Amino acid sequence: MKIQNNGFLSLEQLQNQYLGRSNRQVQGTVPGDGLSFQDILSRKTESPQTAEVKFSKHAAGRLADRHIELTEEQVERLNLGAAKAGAKGINESLVIVDSFAFIVNVPNQTVITAMERTETDESVFTNIDGAVII
Repeated sequence: MKIQNNGFLSLEQLQNQYLGRSNRQVQGTVPGDGLSFQDILSRKTESPQTAEVKFSKHAAGRLADRHIELTEEQVERLNLGAAKAGAKGINESLVIVDSFAFIVNVPNQTVITAMERTETDESVFTNIDGAVII
């Protein structure tokens, strides 16, 4: 092995430096857990996300201003609609539950705004890339 004294590592030194570390365990991994990457990926893509949506300050204000009170069943259906939108790859979704319309940012699971469907003058919703009617 030829060792260079010019401040640069030789190819052999680099190989020893990096190949010597390859036998060490990477921090944060759990040995012997038995799950492959494919198993974890399959689990994440097969089951729709059941995380509950949260309401932005704007949406909460709209609900209060418009005297809209949601039942538990309506909130569950809103969560289901957001999960379905997420499963289809939608980022900004219109979710219609009964007579209410919600714009949901799906990746953040956040309701951006809420209104009754009859409140829109022309029934036009912009800046969405999908809709779910529950």
